[in-house]
Amino acid sequence: MSVALLLSLAGLALVDSTSIGTLFIPVWLLLAPGPVRLGRVSTYLGTIACFYFLVGLLLYFGGSGLAEMLGGALDNRPALWGQLALGVGLFVLSFRYDGKRGGGGGRVLRWRDRATSGDSSPRWLVGLAVFAALAEVATMLPYLGALGLLTTSDLGVPQVIALLAGYCLVMVLPALVLLGARVAWPRRIEPLLARLNAWIVRSSGSMLGWVLGIAGFLIVRDAAVRLELFELLANR
Repeated sequence: MSVALLLSLAGLALVDSTSIGTLFIPVWLLLAPGPVRLGRVSTYLGTIACFYFLVGLLLYFGGSGLAEMLGGALDNRPALWGQLALGVGLFVLSFRYDGKRGGGGGRVLRWRDRATSGDSSPRWLVGLAVFAALAEVATMLPYLGALGLLTTSDLGVPQVIALLAGYCLVMVLPALVLLGARVAWPRRIEPLLARLNAWIVRSSGSMLGWVLGIAGFLIVRDAAVRLELFELLANR
């Protein structure tokens, strides 16, 4: 298990922590008037983390089976060059989402309405978390990138499971920090949450661009390390 792999996974998890399901909705739940109900937000975050973890296990074991069928073809230099090209493509594509088109604001506002209009029962919160995660399955590029790194890492199953669990924990860690701060210092954290909410609504149009760009960079970095491109440049 290399340091480069751990750093790449941590970076991708932090990118994933800024999605609608992992940050936006928790912020809106924390902005509800009155004392925050710890179990309410914890139920939501636990559900979305478990959902991602289970999806990750399914995709990993499916991807591992495919890799075995290909006889290690995904871990040779042509495949790594393909990974490098994919990362570059994602990074270039990210510049198409500059936030000036304003297409993401309405979608985010609809999610805010869903998060704040329901009741506070555990069943509703679990349903909201699953619905948010399902809606993001098609765009969970950082998570798919992390699973790709794990599939080609030659790690044992226990290590992969532990890393997936750690990834999901890091993914909800910013929301957990905000939850702890909201419980401990409600008057101090409420203005910060309000500013964060305003930033979410204002910047939602460019959020996908940031996700694509950072995910592309991390995928490129992993491929470059495994291709030893940095060593080649240093020795020139």
